[in-house]
Amino acid sequence: MSGGFRSRAAGRREQPKQQTQRQAKQEQGKQRYSVKSRPASIGDAPREAAFEVILRVTRDGAFANLTLPGLLKERKIKGRDAAFATELTYGTLRTMGVLDAVIAENASRPLEQIAPEVLAAVRLGAYQLLYTRVEDHAAVDTSVRLVEAANQEKAKGFANGVLRSISRTPAEKWLAQHDTHHAHPEWISRSFATALGDRAEAELDAALAADSERPIVHLVARPGEISAEELALTAGGEEGKYSPYAVYLPEGDPGQLQEVRDGLAGVQDEGSQLIARALTEVPVDDDQGRWLDLCAGPGGKAALVGSLAAIDAADVTAIEIAPHRAELIRKAVGELPVTVKVADGRDPGLEAGSFDRVLVDAPCSGLGALRRRPEARWTKTEEDIAELNTLQSELLASAVNLVKPGGVVVYSTCSPDMRETRGVVDKQKALGGIEELDAREFLNGMDDVGEHPSAQMWPHRHGTDAMFLAVLRKLPLDA
Repeated sequence: MSGGFRSRAAGRREQPKQQTQRQAKQEQGKQRYSVKSRPASIGDAPREAAFEVILRVTRDGAFANLTLPGLLKERKIKGRDAAFATELTYGTLRTMGVLDAVIAENASRPLEQIAPEVLAAVRLGAYQLLYTRVEDHAAVDTSVRLVEAANQEKAKGFANGVLRSISRTPAEKWLAQHDTHHAHPEWISRSFATALGDRAEAELDAALAADSERPIVHLVARPGEISAEELALTAGGEEGKYSPYAVYLPEGDPGQLQEVRDGLAGVQDEGSQLIARALTEVPVDDDQGRWLDLCAGPGGKAALVGSLAAIDAADVTAIEIAPHRAELIRKAVGELPVTVKVADGRDPGLEAGSFDRVLVDAPCSGLGALRRRPEARWTKTEEDIAELNTLQSELLASAVNLVKPGGVVVYSTCSPDMRETRGVVDKQKALGGIEELDAREFLNGMDDVGEHPSAQMWPHRHGTDAMFLAVLRKLPLDA
């Protein structure tokens, strides 16, 4: 390990799935780490890796959770060095808004006038100064060397000055001033408080803090292929608490598991598994086995629903607007009875009333998965919610149109924001023609999911992402 890292905290104790062509092309570029314009080495592999990922995320729009693992593997960074690189990367991205506020107070120019390479290095150095027990001189020196290695020699003095200025004030003072919501923008803290309702005072701190915890990997055992018990034994994990297909993997690379390589298992949050399962568990009279996943990319829920469909002799139609994401679905479902169609879920060209079950896993802000995408809390804005609400409502209306009378629609988001959850559902209910069922009946014993008929999961309560689930039944025409 480089720099004598020790967490100071330890001592103190979505993408939208419906995309424009431009957005789709951007996302294609996020899927793979590129070595283009790689800075020179400073002889510190963990910090070099962290710097490059931070730069890719902030400059190019890459995803840290996709970029970092590939880079670590490529450079053969393992063990304590890999852990250090991971902490620096995710920590810097998670606290970026706080870091930027502190940097702004100590810089001689606005942040938007700082070269991306320089700002990435300064952010990395500031994170070490404020949130770790890395010695100040190590944090400053290595960050300045990263600036030089990135061909920004003229900015060395600037970076050195900013970081030394930050180091002159105790970290606790900076954090007391700027980190008031566990490194969340105020609007997200407010959103969580609203979703928690009467329990906000007691739980808001825990809900925000949970976003700073690295989640353990959740595996899904494909029904009909392998049981959760068998997967837990072979993978060295523990069976899940709620989903009958879930296995918790506390450590290790799930991509190296033979069961994952062979398609017998996959990586999927337990909450996501419960939502896919709920679609198949709700009683439907005269179920003809015509099931629809209206927003299927990248295919996790479609694969689980497809596995259950194979057992029940059903067929699944999976809709995805982006062709490259449609390919991801095809790879995920393999030989399962799933037909993938590239179309807009709002108008997919399917016959009205022709499906028994419809899943709407709607594009959303992704506020429920901030622990997996730490940078998202600073790249999302409250204005995004309004735009997404229109899309979510249109998709849910499409689902209601496509499901038969007596059929069910499952609406889900990976967000606790009430505007994306109850707001969308209540708007559709107000139009009539549907009734809401008690989602809790289909969660396999999960409790403490809120006061509404819908279910809101939370990392701090359930260990899942903050997934939302509502179950709707279309009323007969004469009801």
